[in-house]
Amino acid sequence: MYSRRGYGQSDSVPDVRGCNALRPDYLQQEAWQVLPEFLAQAGIQKPVLLGHSDGGSIALLYASRHPVQACIAMAPHVIVEDLSIAAIQLAKTAYVESNLRQRLAPFHADVDTAFWQWNDIWLSPAFRPFDIRATCHSIADPVLALQGRHDAYGSLQQINDIQPQGRIQRVVLEDCGHTPHRDQPAQALDTVVRFLASCAAPAPTQGV
Repeated sequence: MYSRRGYGQSDSVPDVRGCNALRPDYLQQEAWQVLPEFLAQAGIQKPVLLGHSDGGSIALLYASRHPVQACIAMAPHVIVEDLSIAAIQLAKTAYVESNLRQRLAPFHADVDTAFWQWNDIWLSPAFRPFDIRATCHSIADPVLALQGRHDAYGSLQQINDIQPQGRIQRVVLEDCGHTPHRDQPAQALDTVVRFLASCAAPAPTQGV
């Protein structure tokens, strides 16, 4: 398990709202440059990837170019929707005007870097054309896509539009928002465990 730079306890990013702001292809860079280097240094080949939100998109993008045992995407983003932008704008207002910054601070060594690098790029007009649906067609290995019925950051189109070459299981969790592992932890965990068991099971043989 790892946090991208600027998140969690990872290194901060100087001038994150200036010269080091995220670029519109930041998810592709994470999936096709940073993650392969990370896995190579860890000595991990053909991993099981599980990512949430941006991490789900990164997992899908990685699996489009590299073999995986399985790809699990929780509340991923494959396109930018109007409702996503509206929710992210509300988050910006809450960060500036309410206690959202204080609520996030315990989880990030540099909470301002963590928030603004995400919020700025998603509200940037340059990011609006983001669309990885065609790229997901290249995924040949098993995919599990989970999303909450009441996800404020994306509609069910986000998982319905994932159409890989290989098999995909889509699961919609009721009474669940953008974080299945927090909103419905038992159901999310059970779904992941059952999916991974199905990936490990031997392929059925045909009778003669």
